Amino acid sequence: MLVLTRKVGETLRIGDDIEITVTDISGDKVRIGIVAPAELKILRGELTLTIAENREAARGPAADALRQLLTKL
Repeated sequence: MLVLTRKVGETLRIGDDIEITVTDISGDKVRIGIVAPAELKILRGELTLTIAENREAARGPAADALRQLLTKL
């Protein structure tokens, strides 16, 4: 992991197409702006975790769990 110190208004670049700018710092929160190609998906880390959990839940119970439940009925 690369850790950088930036002040408000300062930027960093990732490759040729992505620019991240620190727009505001207030207490323990940092607001950033991201300029990137429209086709690049940008998601917050906690959102990607929620998406993964929802996909897992949508798959439903495993076949073995269903068989065990049926044998109990």
